[in-house]
Amino acid sequence: MFEVVSKRFLSPNITEMKVHAPRVAASAQPGQFIILRVDEEGERIPLTICDYDREAGTVTIVTQTVGNSSAKINALNPGDVFLDFAGPLGRPSDLLDIPEDQLRGMRILFVAGGVGTAPVYPQAKWLHEHGVRADVIIGARTKDLFTYVDEMQQVADVYLATDDGSAGYHGLVTGLIKDLIDNQGHRYDHCVIIGPMIMMKFAALTTREYDIPTMVSLNALMVDGTGMCGACRVTVDGQTRFTCVEGPEFDGHKVDFDEAMRRQNMYRNHPKTHPADHKCECGVNNVK
Repeated sequence: MFEVVSKRFLSPNITEMKVHAPRVAASAQPGQFIILRVDEEGERIPLTICDYDREAGTVTIVTQTVGNSSAKINALNPGDVFLDFAGPLGRPSDLLDIPEDQLRGMRILFVAGGVGTAPVYPQAKWLHEHGVRADVIIGARTKDLFTYVDEMQQVADVYLATDDGSAGYHGLVTGLIKDLIDNQGHRYDHCVIIGPMIMMKFAALTTREYDIPTMVSLNALMVDGTGMCGACRVTVDGQTRFTCVEGPEFDGHKVDFDEAMRRQNMYRNHPKTHPADHKCECGVNNVK
């Protein structure tokens, strides 16, 4: 069992939890994810690791309520436990492969939207710990939907963008990218984008205009986290890739975002639960 050590609300339907999982915390790297189950009847949920504390043995996750399973997670409180908390899974951020002396000479941009701000944080924090202070753009519809701004400002230079102009730049993150480069004299050697699929598509198109190598995280496509279900298939540079075992980060200039968005929307209107006597093809009863 994996105990919830702490919980706080980042917004009315988004929670941050620290979970006691010493073996996961000992091996976790920025960009990786875990798979959890609340109980024996629970759905397998992949979630990006948002932070980890090796000394305390905790892993931080952020969950937005969008259906029954995420609501079940967010209903837990400190002292409650997850049945399963497996990881770390997936490939770490490619930033970890860059030699440190080269990394310190680079100017790196992160673009985060929605709950994508949380998985950006461990990468920005890791860079900060290695002497690199990156720029981070955080976008939201309105200022009340921002998360992790205070934490991010401790490790990076943060620029806010809101659709309604209630905070920071009035407009989309794509406009702020252009403003930083064209009007404020910023240059970037590398970009990482995490957020809603449509935002990642157009932000990647924007960085392509400036020839900035760009990685995007496709964690929203993952289901079982092992590559066996096939739900996370995505076309990258004309080749079929599996997000959960070959990603979750891929070259944003080579991802077929239109295909990825179609796949993401395939089950949007399907029921989130099954009858108690439901039997799936793998023969597991009581799937939810």
